Amino acid sequence: MSSQRKLSLILASAALLGALSGPVVPALAQTASGELVTGLPNFTPLVDAVGPSVVNIRTLAKVNPNAADADGDAQMQELFRRFFGIPMPQQPQRPDAQPPQEQPRGIGSGFILSSDGYILTNAHVVDDADELIVTLTDKREFKAKLIGLDKRTDVALVKIPATGLRAVRIGNVSQLKVGEWVMAIGSPFGLDNTVTAGIVSAKQRDTGDFLPFIQTDVAINPGNSGGPLINMRGEVVGINSQIYSRSGGFMGISFAIPIDEAMRVSEQLKATGRVQRGRIGVQIDQVGQDIAQSLGLGKARGAMVRRVEPGSPAEKAGVQVGDIIVRFDGHDIEKVSDLPRVVANLKPGTSTTLQVWRQGEARDLRITVAALTPDVAKAPTEEPTAPAQAQGLGMTVRPLSEAQLKSRKVRGGVLIQTVTPVAARAGLRADDVVLAIGNHETLDLPSFRQAVQAVSDQSAVSILFVRGQWAQYTVIRPQRP
Repeated sequence: MSSQRKLSLILASAALLGALSGPVVPALAQTASGELVTGLPNFTPLVDAVGPSVVNIRTLAKVNPNAADADGDAQMQELFRRFFGIPMPQQPQRPDAQPPQEQPRGIGSGFILSSDGYILTNAHVVDDADELIVTLTDKREFKAKLIGLDKRTDVALVKIPATGLRAVRIGNVSQLKVGEWVMAIGSPFGLDNTVTAGIVSAKQRDTGDFLPFIQTDVAINPGNSGGPLINMRGEVVGINSQIYSRSGGFMGISFAIPIDEAMRVSEQLKATGRVQRGRIGVQIDQVGQDIAQSLGLGKARGAMVRRVEPGSPAEKAGVQVGDIIVRFDGHDIEKVSDLPRVVANLKPGTSTTLQVWRQGEARDLRITVAALTPDVAKAPTEEPTAPAQAQGLGMTVRPLSEAQLKSRKVRGGVLIQTVTPVAARAGLRADDVVLAIGNHETLDLPSFRQAVQAVSDQSAVSILFVRGQWAQYTVIRPQRP
């Protein structure tokens, strides 16, 4: 090979290496995995894809301009009644009285679910509004109709009279990972189509009764509420709903409603205008590690039943106070907040199976879910009267009469009369009703004594007891002679 050709090859190789070592430009084309962005994020494709589906929602409220005069008249009428004992004569209507006027009440965001005008947003954005005005990115405005809202999940569905709209794509929340990039579009402080971005900080945050929230560090401020949280595939994975703040502004922690939960709610709102939830009629509490170990449950999991409502599905299924519900409808109950979410998602009338941990073993029970009602009757309490005594585990107890058993809604137990420091340190006190010691029921004094004997060699003993209407566990560490 000639020297000149060798030099040409060397120069060509150097040029190629220089090109390869230059700055890498992120690929914006959609990859095989479906992502619109790879490498360092460039959010412009996401904005182009989702931006036209995000809307601004203004709410108006009717205000009576004569309200101040009406308040003054009401005060005068009250003074007239107090001093003269008769109603104040009716005043003629003022000729300059003005009719109620609509004034701005608030602002929020939303996003288009379907091309025929259904829009998803937060319930707190549209609640108590007399009129809703939706503005699209092309500046068209529509008066919106409220289809329904659900305050428990903070989800609302509205509709505008429009067709041919660009709808969002719904993502899979189960595939969302902590640390993943996400983006929000909304109207913070009324600034339309504002784009902010960050990462998923955590999932399954327990800040709501029925929702495990997605936590992010995406900047969210007043006006962002109801807007979409978008993954790198351009899919909506949440509804931006709340922030944690000591100042009222963004402080690096924001929360979004998982879109799968929101879609379940929106489907019911679209069908009936309201949300039906299941209930089984139990009051529950968390299970601590010491309680779990003392009951042979192993790790702390499940929901401990503190009270079973009379006539409820749980009572009919055979659920008892002190049971640990560890599985419901095929779902493991890892923490206490899991149970109401699983139950609430079931349609009333659904027949299913729950598993409880009772007296050291798992038991399956069949249950039919009822409809959730807002108010639950409280059980009455009654002072015990029949005296008797038994000693054990730092407490003096006595039996309950039939009337006391009925009034306290328990099928057995012994009443604590006095406690020593051993039991007091565990939180027990007089008038508590002991239902079980360890995995042994204490339905009466004989069974109480047998239970005390059965745990005589244990260094930590679990006690199931009822105080007022509620059942709970504690652990006593006996002082052995």
